[in-house]
Amino acid sequence: MLSDERGSAALEFITVGVLLLVPLVYLVLTLGAVQEQTLGAEAAARHTARVIGQAPDADAASARGDAVLRSVIREYGMDQDAVEVHVTCRPAAATCPAAGSTVIVTVATRVSLPFMPPLFGLDRIAAIPVQAEAAQKVSRLWGRG
Repeated sequence: MLSDERGSAALEFITVGVLLLVPLVYLVLTLGAVQEQTLGAEAAARHTARVIGQAPDADAASARGDAVLRSVIREYGMDQDAVEVHVTCRPAAATCPAAGSTVIVTVATRVSLPFMPPLFGLDRIAAIPVQAEAAQKVSRLWGRG
């Protein structure tokens, strides 16, 4: 009969609960890290493009852009060595930024998965790439005064 089948429901519940909870916690940690870096990359691109587009000249644009970028990287806890920034202009001009052009700032970084050891480069292999892009129109009177 079925009376021989005895078990402990509490033990089974704890075992299954732990087996399901560990991957769920890891997923939450990973998604949180990816979201933080995504928001940081987006903020870096947007604010850098904005200060470059609103600066009075090329020297001020470079200085202000670098300052804003450093600030956002520090605020979002991004790895400064892993952040790549590219500034381009449309239409292409001899100098970028130029009056009347659109400045496009692209920020790219990589998110390392939580608890991934740096053994054999696993932390770099299992990293998730994140990229953000922002555009800002530069005034036609830029740099003339």
